[in-house]
Amino acid sequence: MNAQRLMALIVAIVISVPLMFPEGHSIGMVNAILIWSIFAIGFDLVFGVAGMLSFGHAAFFGVGAYTLSLLTMRMGWDFLPALGAAGVIGGALALVFSYFAIRVSGLFFALLTLALSQLIYIMAGTKLRMLTGGVDGIAGVPRPDLFGIDFYDDGNYYFFLLALFVLALLISGLIRISPLGQALKAIKSNEVRAEQIGFNVQRLQRSVFTISGIYAGVSGGLLASLIFYVGPQMLHWSTSGDVVIMVLLGGMGTLFGPILGVAIFEIMREWLSTQTSHWYGILGLIFIISTIGMPKGIAGLIQQLWNRIMPGGKS
Repeated sequence: MNAQRLMALIVAIVISVPLMFPEGHSIGMVNAILIWSIFAIGFDLVFGVAGMLSFGHAAFFGVGAYTLSLLTMRMGWDFLPALGAAGVIGGALALVFSYFAIRVSGLFFALLTLALSQLIYIMAGTKLRMLTGGVDGIAGVPRPDLFGIDFYDDGNYYFFLLALFVLALLISGLIRISPLGQALKAIKSNEVRAEQIGFNVQRLQRSVFTISGIYAGVSGGLLASLIFYVGPQMLHWSTSGDVVIMVLLGGMGTLFGPILGVAIFEIMREWLSTQTSHWYGILGLIFIISTIGMPKGIAGLIQQLWNRIMPGGKS
């Protein structure tokens, strides 16, 4: 599919949402989709581009949320510097994780990132409860105070999130076509051969893991400000599981696939949660069926349909 056309279509749909739903719950859901999309775009740099399955990203996401909350509420920082700090702390924690986890690969890498993430989760609820509020979390997380705009209005906050979403998408696109992105694709294809031709595999993997941690930290801070709350659930392994499902559902290794996956996941979660208390199990079943039927995700299915309708129209 022509990437420029798809980009224009996605942006046009997203921008038109406030015009179609100027009030109510729909704007809040779209805001959540934008935030989770930032998280998923960053996660796919590790998962889809570099081929590293991580179950530790909940730690970077949650730590980013706590960082923004503590800096704005207890230290009096302005929102934007605190959001930047959330990204830096998320990236720093990812860098620390990488020094341990990248020593192994495959399933062992996934399990080690999971173990490290759960360690942070347990510490947040016990040893660090004076900072984190323990199981009660921290309520009253603020939103930006910029240019006299009321960002406590979800419609106004939407445009703030949209700007960050577009920036995150552009940076991800540039990384994918950069020498770093091309090297990571080579490592994913054949790590041994990539090392033999001179790539410093572990350094490149640490670099993308850190960048992905920055994405996670920023998105965690944004979600905390969206819902005015941060709690230990953001650090739980299920948060990592959610973003894995989103990326697989949309199409890993593609620029727009994770966004599609987030949108479908959030819409299904919102609808199913109003229909049954067993919504998570049903959502998991839908995911399994869709993965079997669409191994390349929604983006892959769209690509196949486009190629059938427009032969020779690949891009």
